[in-house]
Amino acid sequence: MTYTFEDKEISLEKLTRLYGAVVIDMQGEVAEMSLEWFDLYGDKVKLLHYAFVFDYTPPGENQRDKTVLEFKTKEELLQVMQEVAQFFQK
Repeated sequence: MTYTFEDKEISLEKLTRLYGAVVIDMQGEVAEMSLEWFDLYGDKVKLLHYAFVFDYTPPGENQRDKTVLEFKTKEELLQVMQEVAQFFQK
């Protein structure tokens, strides 16, 4: 299965994790945090962008193998998450 986003083909095979996140700047440190965390503490950090992470990293591996899509708004992220979810409902 393949999902196409803005001319980028993303494999949905061999995924180990698939999740939405926020990328924040916390006092000069850039970090990826959960959407739930951002709902609770987002007022204390600077939001850089929303992200949808396709993670192919096998368990126990340190070298990350992932594709990340970036979005300006949570609504854009949620729309793409819904589109991808349809592939798994078939």
